[in-house]
Amino acid sequence: MKKGIHPENYRLVAFKDMSNEDVFITKSAAETNETIEVDGVEYPLVKLEISRTSHPYYTGKTKLIDTAGRIDRFRSKYAKFQKPAKEEAPADSEKK
Repeated sequence: MKKGIHPENYRLVAFKDMSNEDVFITKSAAETNETIEVDGVEYPLVKLEISRTSHPYYTGKTKLIDTAGRIDRFRSKYAKFQKPAKEEAPADSEKK
């Protein structure tokens, strides 16, 4: 392996899935400013929107996770491009 290209700050880090509050600890070099206490030990904290405990592929369940209101922002942003609904004229009055 080449020297000097790999991070030197590997340590135990807590990853927290914000959709179901699951916390797991693994080694990582991820930078973070937050910490969390797990079993009386303080670890650096990395927050996740989705993990192995909430991803539909692993759980077999489909659920919508919209933590930041992305769907509503998308709909409001592109609402101006939506075609207006056509008004239907009465069919009997136009045939005469």
